Amino acid sequence: MSQDFQRLLSQRTLTMRKNQIREILKVVSQPGMISLAGGIPAPETFPLEELYRINEAVLDRYGAAALQYDLTEGFTPFREALVSYLGAKAITVGADDILVFNGSQSVLDTLGKALITPGDAIALETPSYLGAISAFSAYEPRYVSIATDDEGILPEALEEALDRQEIKFIYLVTTFQNPTGRSLSIERRQQVAEIVKQRGALVIEDDPYSDLRYRGEAVPPFYTYAPDNTVYVSTVSKVFAPGLRLGFCVAPPLIHEWLYTAKQGADLHSNTYAQALAAEYIRGGVIDTQVPKIIELYRPRQEAMLEAMEQHIPGDYTWTKPDGGMFIWVEGPAGLDAEALYWKAVERKVAFVPGKYFYIDPADGLPTMRLNFTRPNEATIEAAIAALGRVMREFN
Repeated sequence: MSQDFQRLLSQRTLTMRKNQIREILKVVSQPGMISLAGGIPAPETFPLEELYRINEAVLDRYGAAALQYDLTEGFTPFREALVSYLGAKAITVGADDILVFNGSQSVLDTLGKALITPGDAIALETPSYLGAISAFSAYEPRYVSIATDDEGILPEALEEALDRQEIKFIYLVTTFQNPTGRSLSIERRQQVAEIVKQRGALVIEDDPYSDLRYRGEAVPPFYTYAPDNTVYVSTVSKVFAPGLRLGFCVAPPLIHEWLYTAKQGADLHSNTYAQALAAEYIRGGVIDTQVPKIIELYRPRQEAMLEAMEQHIPGDYTWTKPDGGMFIWVEGPAGLDAEALYWKAVERKVAFVPGKYFYIDPADGLPTMRLNFTRPNEATIEAAIAALGRVMREFN
């Protein structure tokens, strides 16, 4: 006899939703499908040969300590290695200022748990990262969408939102944003920093992509402009191995304390062995040779996609041309339903992500889509964009 457990579910589950991207992309596993969809690192970027040496170094250096329960705040050698890694980004902190989590998604969820009371307003750039929306939604906030352009969030729109209501925090992916690939310009970083410092506001800066720069000069993290008003969140997933699930953050002292407390109740500590591997990856200098290899793999793939789009995509579509990251954002003509276009593209064995899932109100993103270029090779990308262009012309 089946039991009705619906009555046991918490009120919170009413606000939870499945990751729609993961649901819609189940077709990617179909034979012959070319995926321009998920933001997944190419397997060729994983340092498999070096890992044999790194693994041996971990066992020689740390022994049983790498297999033991460890500190909630993180394996000390990993946090010490992150000090130099962050220092190269102009973030000056000590090991005790860093908290390690099971992926940056876990950081976002814990921030939601520690900061959001049901009904609180939190500000998101439009469009925004779906994973953050999923993480925060469980804690029942009210979202405030802040307008953006090619330089990122509009300072005047943020200022107006902060003046109009109490905003618990502002969530930003500042460099090579997911989904658009855009970066907040230096001038905008300075303007937004002044706004949040004047109002005592808090910014959650999510920075998973800044190491993946193919052109131009590196931009300092937003954190460097307003360290007392920023929680800096990042990960080694894009430059080491996503399966290790290692994220970390630097936060103002009071928030640091509550993130630490919340993490204790959630999982006690993050994977010790994974942290030991990452510590040796950084301190042994492998990261310094591996990141340039990753860039040299991804740069021509991005260039191949942009060149193919110029050749094959109809003239009433526009797209971003980022200096790095993993995504290109496409906006179609008014009235386009990109999800309907998606299913037509799937019939031609090409998949992408309809952009509406990155909006608080999906209706605002109907004519948009996100394309990823990191996994397929250049020839495959060119073939996929050619097929997508044909679908677009037929669909119009």
